[in-house]
Amino acid sequence: MKNNVLWLIGAASVLVSWFIWVKSPDYIKQGGPLLILGLTCLFLVFTFSIERFLVLWRAGGRGDATRFVANLRQSLKGGNVAEAVEACKRQGGTLANVIGAGLERFQAMKGVAADRKELIEETREAIAEASAVESPLLEKNLSALSTIASIATMLGLLGTTFGMIRSFRAGAPDATQLALGISEALVNTFLGLMTAIIGIVLYNYFTTRVDTFSNDMEETTFEVLALLKSRKES
Repeated sequence: MKNNVLWLIGAASVLVSWFIWVKSPDYIKQGGPLLILGLTCLFLVFTFSIERFLVLWRAGGRGDATRFVANLRQSLKGGNVAEAVEACKRQGGTLANVIGAGLERFQAMKGVAADRKELIEETREAIAEASAVESPLLEKNLSALSTIASIATMLGLLGTTFGMIRSFRAGAPDATQLALGISEALVNTFLGLMTAIIGIVLYNYFTTRVDTFSNDMEETTFEVLALLKSRKES
């Protein structure tokens, strides 16, 4: 997401959080204004998570990735590089884009390269360049998701501290004052911990998916280059 979009989403999250806090029941409103920041963090976690779900879903391409790799392997074993390139274009997604870039460079250089070794090196370089473009797209906003989860935890603890200060700032509090302060502390703690747990779980899920994409790219790249070395194109 672009910076101006992020600013708009952040501002909208703050406004929605303020509206929810104002309209909340008294026992929620007792959490104090810090709840606005806590709710903002929760909305941002959901926003970044939805964005990552969509990006990683598109990165998987169209159709089954395992079948795509099997078809790619079959085409290259038969020496049909053009068919493999078309398979990459039909599949789309991160893996197909990276491998397709290498195969297109292979086709473009096969009449120009001095020998097979130079041709393979050109192909490897094209794959590395495409991977350098695709990989940051997979990892984008993951650090923001992790940071928001950490901030949510700190906000929960800060709300707890303010609640305790409110309870005891007038000396020995009566039961009503003590209950009010404890309520503020617990509401903030609950929201902060809930947001942090959701954010951490989703962050770990997304990083696992990104690692899987990276491993698949490395394995497929190695196999494709090996097949190009050992087989002649038709």
